[in-house]
Amino acid sequence: MPRLSADTPFLHPDAEVRGSTFGSYCEVGRGSRIQNSSFGDYSYCDRYADVANADVGKFANIASYVRLGATDHPMHTASMHHFLYRSDDYWDGAGVDEAFFAHRASRCITIGHDVWIGHNAQVKPEITIGHGAIIASGAIVTKDVAPYTIVAGVSAQPLRRRFTEDVADRMIALAWWDWDHDRLRAALPHFRAMPAEAFLEKYEGA
Repeated sequence: MPRLSADTPFLHPDAEVRGSTFGSYCEVGRGSRIQNSSFGDYSYCDRYADVANADVGKFANIASYVRLGATDHPMHTASMHHFLYRSDDYWDGAGVDEAFFAHRASRCITIGHDVWIGHNAQVKPEITIGHGAIIASGAIVTKDVAPYTIVAGVSAQPLRRRFTEDVADRMIALAWWDWDHDRLRAALPHFRAMPAEAFLEKYEGA
């Protein structure tokens, strides 16, 4: 596989991208669909992810078959079917319901920096996932997730904190995800070898 680029996202075969933007060193897995979304620097999704109406931070790790921003159907009308809003698929000149699609696109998900979303998880529209959070495989997230919290289940519930509240607050203040590419490379041995608290002690105030 070629090295990732600071200028152009690496799109694997059959990836579909519409109305979306990418930062540096991003990757979109085979068969994934990304629409009306933004990916921050270094973020990626694995195979067959479906991402819609999402603001994805930096260093996000999105596993295969994840769905962010699953589409919804109108429940208050006599029918929930496509023919209400994708009407031109059924009748010449019927048009689409532009207001419905605009409302759907406005229901944005916000994914923080350094988030891991596990295989086959779902995040519903209008949810915020805090920095450093972990969404377990198969989870369905229907409520906001606090920073550095691990959630699992249907619907997802907190399991435990990834770091203590103090360490989480210090990590957010350090904001290593905003370091430039060369500084990240220089710190790579410490990212690999040091526990979070030791890493903080080394780089806080540096």
